[in-house]
Amino acid sequence: MNEDRSRNDRSVRTLPDTEGLRDHWYDRVLTRLGLKSRDSIRNDLEDALAETVEDADFSPQERAMLKNVLGFHRVRVDDAMVPRADIVAVAADTTLGDLLNLFRTAGHSRLPVYGETLDDPKGMVHIRDFLDFIAMSADASATKAGGNVKASLPSLGQIDLSMTLATANILRPVLFVPRSMPAIDLLVRMQATRTHMALVIDEYGGTDGLVSIEDLVEMVVGDIEDEHDDATALMIVPGPDDTFIADARASLDEVKEILGVDLTDEDSAEDIDTLGGFIVTLAGRVPSRNELIMGPGDLEFEVLDADPRRVKRLRIHRRNVVPLSEGDSHSPPESAAAE
Repeated sequence: MNEDRSRNDRSVRTLPDTEGLRDHWYDRVLTRLGLKSRDSIRNDLEDALAETVEDADFSPQERAMLKNVLGFHRVRVDDAMVPRADIVAVAADTTLGDLLNLFRTAGHSRLPVYGETLDDPKGMVHIRDFLDFIAMSADASATKAGGNVKASLPSLGQIDLSMTLATANILRPVLFVPRSMPAIDLLVRMQATRTHMALVIDEYGGTDGLVSIEDLVEMVVGDIEDEHDDATALMIVPGPDDTFIADARASLDEVKEILGVDLTDEDSAEDIDTLGGFIVTLAGRVPSRNELIMGPGDLEFEVLDADPRRVKRLRIHRRNVVPLSEGDSHSPPESAAAE
């Protein structure tokens, strides 16, 4: 559709078209009177961005952001959420010492807190609240010591790191949203409630995923990395002997781009986005470590790492398919010849 429009527009630029001018004037009048639908205005803007590829008024980054803003109303929570298997969470009975170590390695400033399982969420803990509690406890210990100036300094050695997170009483509430909720509605709700984390729940009330306000903003502006984020690791890397080491979270589009094999055409890839999901669907179960799964064409998948719930890492092999000779192709199978 955009190609047809662009061809028509090129002809309009070379030859004056009074009818096109009248249509443009008519559209402006309808817009001023509020008689033109929002969808038509949105479509006009999207078409204009698609057609003005070489327009110097917008850089490629600006054009990409504008397209993302116009398409943000179509994004659902499901598109932005972190799946349950990748959630870094902490139990409510975790000690403050263990929580300190987890904050060091997790790379997140907020962590969801659960009771028995992740389906029993209690809230979230913010690293700022955690540090504030540590500082207040240290100040309280120094005050009890009293006396000289040295004793009035915070005494970190007097902090009881064996205290549990639930006892510290530093939890904050989280939002609970369905995966079908429009992302823009969740963004507005997060701004209104000043709560930057939401747990995605399924129809049975279980935890399905997690969304932060950063995840939603990244749907518009792209990936946001701060000083503590590691460089983005490749999901599929070449290995020895024409093999590939792949993260099971790699998308099927990445597999197509790197291996040149389109797995989305397979019947088992329907409604599947990741390589791990494709392998589980292909095997009909979660395969175990070191198991080999025969794939379509000449592909073979070796499971390098997995747990009872999901596949984590894979090695992709290409089988040596020996083509049949011309004489063999015409010879009947042994079972048929025996008959």
